[in-house]
Amino acid sequence: MPDEPSQSFFSNLKNLFSSNKNTAEAAKLTVPEDERIEELIENVLSIKDSVVKEIMIPKVNISSITESDSLEQVYSVVNDTKHSRYPVFNKEKDKVIGILHVKDMLGSIKENAFSLSSILREAKHIPESQSVTSLLEDFKKDKAHLAIVLDEYGVISGLITIEDILEEIVGEIEDEFYEEKNNEIIKINDKEFIVSSTIEKEKFEEFFSIHLDCPEVETLGGFMLKEIGHLPKVGEKIQVDYLEMIVTSADQRKIKKITVRKVE
Repeated sequence: MPDEPSQSFFSNLKNLFSSNKNTAEAAKLTVPEDERIEELIENVLSIKDSVVKEIMIPKVNISSITESDSLEQVYSVVNDTKHSRYPVFNKEKDKVIGILHVKDMLGSIKENAFSLSSILREAKHIPESQSVTSLLEDFKKDKAHLAIVLDEYGVISGLITIEDILEEIVGEIEDEFYEEKNNEIIKINDKEFIVSSTIEKEKFEEFFSIHLDCPEVETLGGFMLKEIGHLPKVGEKIQVDYLEMIVTSADQRKIKKITVRKVE
């Protein structure tokens, strides 16, 4: 006889854990798992009423390619940002004519044989008022990973990926290019360090014996954003006292790694 409707998924999950022979050990293992499940449920509920505009990447921060770009220029963008898909804009940059999948470039080795328009895939356009949950269903149905977001006037306002939605549920998803994520300060030599943008400002100040005069921020990444005045690209830098700080790794939404050099 099938289970009654009252036998919920979470009841089954609880029974699965409680059936473990070693009850004491199971308790140690399941408590953090229970907390994680609760957190995931809360995150799912929190995006239930969210709309695309709230979590999209703004147009100004999109890593993009223009239809007139040469193969060399396209390779340069890909090398700097290391994404797998890019929106391709027209010359006026007011329309997206297609999506470039980096793997589709593998056969375009010679400059004179390169035709960007011939390898583009259709771009998915959505309104910024669409609910996040319905978009996730659309991504699943269409087997899509990226969509161009339009405002109420049909003007491009941003971009959203399936990863952006999943990160709202499970937390930040790091890729293979974001290495040493558990090390906040990595010493390269006596004068050069790789520092995580999420390091607490006080911890950074203590390690380098320096004062960052910006009480309203809590992390080094926040300090960099405040000082530069916009979301910086890789290579942008500032100098504070005897330290030069260079953005080493970043994407459309955040700084990831900062190279810190001691200068004379």
